[in-house]
Amino acid sequence: MTAISHQQLINNILSLPDAIFVLNKINTQLENERKKREAFYNDITEYEKTEFINGEIIIHSPVKKEHNDALGRLYKLVDTFVNSKDLGYVGIEKIMITLTRNDYEPDLCFFNKEKAASFQKGQSLFPAPDLVVEVLSKRTASNDRKIKFKDYQAHGVQEYWMIEPSEEWVEQYRLNEVGQYNLILKTKQGTIKCQAIQGFEIAIESIFNKDRNLEELRRILLDT
Repeated sequence: MTAISHQQLINNILSLPDAIFVLNKINTQLENERKKREAFYNDITEYEKTEFINGEIIIHSPVKKEHNDALGRLYKLVDTFVNSKDLGYVGIEKIMITLTRNDYEPDLCFFNKEKAASFQKGQSLFPAPDLVVEVLSKRTASNDRKIKFKDYQAHGVQEYWMIEPSEEWVEQYRLNEVGQYNLILKTKQGTIKCQAIQGFEIAIESIFNKDRNLEELRRILLDT
């Protein structure tokens, strides 16, 4: 996940004798992108899963069964826990988070109680959440691992999970003290503990296995 730093990029541009022309071109393209983004907000509907990524409108295709199963099971556990403890707000699939340049509809996201307190009926655009979960597919994995990874990190999303539903593993990242994601785990077994949702800890198997999911759900309900 290494990449050129912002300062290195700035230094590279400033080393060019025609740096002003380069910056003018960038500003022109960003202004065109801003206008396209405004049109995107006017054109999107609640019936399609769409995202605005680096000036491009991305329309997502229907998901496979294993994607839906894993997401549904995880949402059931997270939402039950968060609501029982009154910790905040959980969104699934069609919650659009709007960052400085891009707009995403994560598979699952969590906003802490302070952020959620400002949400209103009819709201369709949301700020950066505290936890984002993306369920990987062949078509989306590249954006999930590259652009979204950098964007979530840059906007202070405390925790980022990626789930591989076919191979049944979870990859967990957490922001460190300098605002960079550290890999916490990548595994099919054991438990995963969420720092963004205080006290939330589940067996990884419960994301992929129906019976194990029910066991974890019962445990959460008994603990309320």
